Order: sequence, then structure tokens, then C-alpha cells
Amino acid sequence: MIFVLVQTDVGVAARVAAAAAAIPGVTVADDVTGPYDVVVQATDERVLPALQKVPGVTRTLTLTTALTRASAA
Repeated sequence: MIFVLVQTDVGVAARVAAAAAAIPGVTVADDVTGPYDVVVQATDERVLPALQKVPGVTRTLTLTTALTRASAA
């Protein structure tokens, strides 16, 4: 599993999140506040080329999980 922090052009975060959510392999895509505009959760790094081509994406930072743990909830 990976997480991708996405920076976008001003005013397009919701549109980028919606486009990212439609990419096969993306499980979650939310627009957020802070230094990044969109957070994407995906099954693996194969989503990166498509994500980076979404109009409005200016920069991505990929985080790969070292170990997935089950939720206690």
C-alpha cells in the first residue's frame, strides 16, 4: 500500500481528488488542508504515472508502507 501527498494548482484540489479517485488502484482520494492539497491511498505505485498526469497536479510525494497492521477497531 502507498500514500501519495499531492500539491495542486490553486483552486483545483477537489477536482484533482475526484480524478484521482477514478484511477484504477486508488482506494481513497481526499482533498485536505495543509501543505499538501490531496492525499491518495493506493494499492501500489502503478497508479503514479496516471496520477501525475491529472491536470492541476504540480508535485507528488510517495510514501510506501513498511508494514501494514490491522486496525484495532
